Amino acid sequence: MLGNFTYHNPVRVHFGPDSLDQLAGELAGYGPNVMLAYGGGSIKRSGLYDRIVGILSAAGKNVFEDAGVMSNPTVEKLDEGRKIARENNVDLILAVGGGSVIDYAKAVSVSAWYDGDAWEKFFLKMEGPDGRVIPVGDVLTMSGTGSETNGGSVITNHEQGLKIGHVFGSDVMPKFAIVNPKLTFTVPDYQMRAGIYDAFNHICEQYFSGSDDSTSDYIAEGLMRSLVHASRIAVKDPTNYEARSNISWVCTWALNTAIACGKATDWEVHMIGQAVGALTDATHGMTLSAVSLPYYRLVMPYGVEKFARFARVVWEVPAEGRTTEELAAAGLDAMSAWMDEIGVVKHLSKLGFTEDMIDGAVRGTFILTGGYHPLSTDEVARILRESL
Repeated sequence: MLGNFTYHNPVRVHFGPDSLDQLAGELAGYGPNVMLAYGGGSIKRSGLYDRIVGILSAAGKNVFEDAGVMSNPTVEKLDEGRKIARENNVDLILAVGGGSVIDYAKAVSVSAWYDGDAWEKFFLKMEGPDGRVIPVGDVLTMSGTGSETNGGSVITNHEQGLKIGHVFGSDVMPKFAIVNPKLTFTVPDYQMRAGIYDAFNHICEQYFSGSDDSTSDYIAEGLMRSLVHASRIAVKDPTNYEARSNISWVCTWALNTAIACGKATDWEVHMIGQAVGALTDATHGMTLSAVSLPYYRLVMPYGVEKFARFARVVWEVPAEGRTTEELAAAGLDAMSAWMDEIGVVKHLSKLGFTEDMIDGAVRGTFILTGGYHPLSTDEVARILRESL
């Protein structure tokens, strides 16, 4: 491994079928005012809402609800949440849901006590908090984003046609995360598959960079192999606890910052996928699956040795009789076949994206330099066209 890094992840993770039992103990460390953030009615239908409200009540907490967090949280919703948190002097934000709810809670946590334009400060200018940050805890119901153990927050501004993620420091990471894989059984099948691919791409974004011998890459390969294996079981038997628990744990490790240590990282698939999401409100994991293969096929020649390694180690493609380039291409073919097997979207047209949106998506795509080949705007447009 090359270079220097500092690794710090302060999130305490309670994992397993009885992990919600730990919530009462976590609540004891915070003041009386709790903002309960969640999405639609799924946690009420499953009974999880009643369980959590009961735990909050027994702990003597004053609960201020912030429901209706959408799958791509907007600046307008963020302003609503900031108002609730500030007016009620909230001591803790408890996010119950998937990555969107947790992302949203973190955005509220840094901006509630800021008097200005939160979108401009935290997402356009990418500034950090310079005042009070409200602690966040989370109860995860959908695995995929890894938001439960990192400082990332993604917010959408439809008026500006932008969807931007800001990775804040460890002071914004949740203080605790409750990860009960059984809670993910309530997620619709489409969302489960999207979450699987989201996590897989998180690993790819950190893996496809660098040429040194990096322990982080070996860990990434193990995570990818585990996820592929578990996903094949889960799509056939969604209530297989062992498979879903392995998926949940891989999703957490895919983006808890560990496998980025000592590495440059790419994230260009996410930049393109988020630009698509800003225009379509499509499910995040599916925007990534739709643009991934055209992107990786374009950049493969610039990092062909790593793509060949990906083929050998992750997909067990035999190297014998193949050139390095042929092996690398075969690895992407194997990845494509797996994507078909788990049923993720491979064409943007299925997400409501049309050719006349390409220019807007190009404008909304941030060009990063951590991967093997920084894109030109023409190459972004080419990827989008090939993804249609």
